[in-house]
Amino acid sequence: MDKSARCVASIISKIIAGATIGLALFAGSANAGPLTLEQTYTSGISNGWVRVERWDDGASGFTQEAFPPDGRGDQSGQRKTFFANDGSPRSSKFLMYYAPGWDTNPNAVPVLLAHGANQDADLAWANPNEAGGYGCGRPSCPTSGLMQILTGDGYKVFAINFPHKNGDSYFWAEQIADAISIIKSRTGASSVDVIAWSKSTTSARMYVSSVKKSWGTSYRGDVRRLILLGAANNGIDLSFRHGWSFSLTVYPECGGSIDGPVPNDMLVCYGFWIDGGEWTYGSSYFPGSKQLLKRWDSVYPPAATDQDWYTTYYGGFGFYTHSPGITAYLGDSLIDLVRTSPTPAGVVVHNLCGNQADIALFHNEHTGPSDGVVFIASCRDTTGITNDGGDATVAVNHLELGWDTPSTSKIEQWLAAP
Repeated sequence: MDKSARCVASIISKIIAGATIGLALFAGSANAGPLTLEQTYTSGISNGWVRVERWDDGASGFTQEAFPPDGRGDQSGQRKTFFANDGSPRSSKFLMYYAPGWDTNPNAVPVLLAHGANQDADLAWANPNEAGGYGCGRPSCPTSGLMQILTGDGYKVFAINFPHKNGDSYFWAEQIADAISIIKSRTGASSVDVIAWSKSTTSARMYVSSVKKSWGTSYRGDVRRLILLGAANNGIDLSFRHGWSFSLTVYPECGGSIDGPVPNDMLVCYGFWIDGGEWTYGSSYFPGSKQLLKRWDSVYPPAATDQDWYTTYYGGFGFYTHSPGITAYLGDSLIDLVRTSPTPAGVVVHNLCGNQADIALFHNEHTGPSDGVVFIASCRDTTGITNDGGDATVAVNHLELGWDTPSTSKIEQWLAAP
């Protein structure tokens, strides 16, 4: 795999200076720690944003999550600068991005954008072309995104940038709560509309349903509308379904460089068996990934034409691989916990799903109808959603959901609804 393809695949997997101000806010839970503004940036910001802040949540549960030692999961570009030039920041820290008109646009309810795994606030929402061609799900990518569309519609738009690209969903849920608190403080609004994509959809649901650790923040009644893009509402088992395909793109001994977990803990690379336990779902590098797992083999059988498909999914030695099997990791899944924790009646929830399994340079999910990553049936699952405001399936793939017209038009329609 060449450098360009590795870059694109890394984005897909998974599927995607100012003065310090001594300002402290507090989340709405007795167990939450102080929320402290560490740095504000207002000049030289890329991709159309006008302000970026670095915050730290002092809650006791946050840790220093592990990053792959070869740097594949590090913060990069301007985001690394905003994280005080730390490519592997502590998980209590996060960035808040402000779009033009955040303090003047007329629409009363602000919008928070939350990106998915292996993405960031820039690539997901402001410049799908930041990683170059193919990074947005197709060969040619636009240089503006949903941020610019919603700003032009008169919304006060904000985005969060998580510190770890595959971070623990409990951490992401807490930081979504933090971001909403900041937006309310900045704008005076009592509630916020949240648009979450891919991995962050689970964390957004966790916040509104108060699925949290003892130190976390309970829901505070401050989300009006929750729009979920490409959500694995009933889980995902993509990488287990296709034999060794995903492991080959991750193991460095096989030339892989993807920042994402694999099902195989042993793999033959160039004739040698390699121990790759550090790259599996049990690895400390990918704490949020196993939280989204769920078996779908009873609905859509795994890809029986892919090398070592059976042992990869169910466990054991194949010709070129060994896998513990998906069942070994299901004890850490949060999917059924979230589905049995109802969303509040006051939160209108929408699921926006894609039906095009055509992500370029990617082993798309083809064993059942999908957006290339998530089965449509999982995305459209509404178990635990109390106030279903209406769902839609549009002709885009998983990486186009945040910027392509069929998707953005539906988002605009839902946001404008009373």
